[in-house]
Amino acid sequence: MLFYHIYLRCYVVLELKVKPFDPEYAGKLNFYVNAVNEFIRKNSDNPTIGLLICKDMNRTEVQLAFQGITTPMGVATYDNVKIKEIQGYLPTAEQIRQEIEIAEEEYRISLREKKDR
Repeated sequence: MLFYHIYLRCYVVLELKVKPFDPEYAGKLNFYVNAVNEFIRKNSDNPTIGLLICKDMNRTEVQLAFQGITTPMGVATYDNVKIKEIQGYLPTAEQIRQEIEIAEEEYRISLREKKDR
C-alpha cells in the first residue's frame, strides 16, 4: 500500500504480511521504496519510508536482513492488535455500502442542479 504522510511530507510504503518475517521481505520493501523515490517522489518531498508489518518476527533475522540497507525502513508485528476492540469503532460493510449509495445520490442531484442552471 502507498500512503502520503502530510506532516512528514513523504510517501510511506506499507507492506502487510500474514506470515512471519522472511529476510527476502527486506529486499522487496527496499525495491518498492526506491521505486517510489525514483518515479513518484518530488524534490519537495522527504525521502520515502518503508514499513513492513508481519505476523511475527525474529529480531536477529530482521537485523541481519536490514544490515547495510540505508533506506529508512522498519518492521513491526500485528500479533498484539486487539481486533475485537477495534471493530467496535469501525463501520460495518452494510453501513459503508449505505454511505456510498447516499453519496452517489447526492452527486447525481448536484449534477442535475448544475444542468438545470
